[in-house]
Amino acid sequence: MNASLEFASQAQGLSHHDAREEVAHKALRFLTAGSVDDGKSTLIGRLLLDSRGILADQLDALERRAAGAPIDLSLLTDGLEAEREQGITIDVAYRYFATPTRKFIIADAPGHEQYTRNMVTAAAGSDAAVVLVDITKLEVSEAALQSEAHVVSLLPQTRRHSLLARLLRVPSIVFAVNKLDAVPAERAQAAYTAVARALTAFAAEAGITVQGIVPVSALRGDNVATPSAAWNWYAGPTLLQLLETLPASDEAHDGPLLMPVQYVARDEGAAEVGGDTVTGGVGHQHRVLWGRVAQGGVKPGDEVQVFPSGQGAVVAAVRHAGSEVDGCEAGQSAGLVLDRQVDVSRGDWLQAVSAAPAVAEFSATLAWLDTEPAVPGRKYWVRHGHRWVQARITAIEHRLDIHSLAEVSADQLAVNEIGHVRMHAQQALPVAPYQANRVGGALIVVDPATNRTSGALLVRAA
Repeated sequence: MNASLEFASQAQGLSHHDAREEVAHKALRFLTAGSVDDGKSTLIGRLLLDSRGILADQLDALERRAAGAPIDLSLLTDGLEAEREQGITIDVAYRYFATPTRKFIIADAPGHEQYTRNMVTAAAGSDAAVVLVDITKLEVSEAALQSEAHVVSLLPQTRRHSLLARLLRVPSIVFAVNKLDAVPAERAQAAYTAVARALTAFAAEAGITVQGIVPVSALRGDNVATPSAAWNWYAGPTLLQLLETLPASDEAHDGPLLMPVQYVARDEGAAEVGGDTVTGGVGHQHRVLWGRVAQGGVKPGDEVQVFPSGQGAVVAAVRHAGSEVDGCEAGQSAGLVLDRQVDVSRGDWLQAVSAAPAVAEFSATLAWLDTEPAVPGRKYWVRHGHRWVQARITAIEHRLDIHSLAEVSADQLAVNEIGHVRMHAQQALPVAPYQANRVGGALIVVDPATNRTSGALLVRAA
């Protein structure tokens, strides 16, 4: 077995049996990404069809539309009329399916450069990314087939989406080399090996940990859910088998409590929580502070501090799914009842008294999505959790050249460019490095004049 094939078959790490036992109880959220017409929607349609994830009436409608021709599987995800007219994906489409061992939530992200913002949205909450590579678009020369010294050039969107997935801390990245059925059979293995070698080199240079490189044909179904009968030279898992072994990401259970308040509910009458009666003052109302725990855990008796007011209180009760519980951990939605009335509203944060202090200045990676360039000095709205504050870019340290992966000097960031910036917020925020905490380290940037989502900020350091 050559090096590329060995990489593809061993990158998973765990055996299928052990990994399935570890992750079977958690749904895997993954997105498909790549360049235009790489076959992302068709791949998802093939996964849905082969895993029996579509209804009989949906299949009948597709067959009637095809009128005897092969059915267009991309129609299962391209739901907008404009998408069907143009044959492209514009918005993110979510679909659900399950196998006997795993549940999946798929996000079909657009490949067009102008819709990169949609891909960022899909990646932000994903556990894995399947980056499609259309082998028919690549210059796979005879020299590249015969010599490892000749590296195949990848498409810019393949590089951009892979880098975005890494920057957005998508834990698992898989490359699917698609449309290999369009390559002459006698060249297929060598062509796949050359492309896999290029992907491996790019991933190593970019610091991307790849879980596998799978040759597939989304149109025919080769190596998507079932092994290919035509490519006996590939001994690795199918794409679905690989997805079944990938771990679902977990929130940061270590560290002090950090929870953004999303909703404040008021309950009439006195409430008995944790064995005590909490009346809450005027009108005998007590309040339940709801949000999703972003870091650490919380239980009755814990001391918490409200940001930004700085007021302290003790947790009298913790609720989850409508019931009082002993505690909640990161990743769970929790309702907290405090032992006394404090001023808390949507957008505030609850944190442990030992949490790091909030800061107004921090460095971050900025993925710019607006047609108006990002420039230092201009004011924007940023949202951290559910809190909105004004902020400005104080400096652009450099931008990332997606072709060479080099850091180059820049005085602005154009649409779809990625760079490292310094930010100054009008109010201090309890930010955390994004690599350690997805919730505490992520902010969105909004243009105050147009209300467009202009960028995604990923905190590097406070």
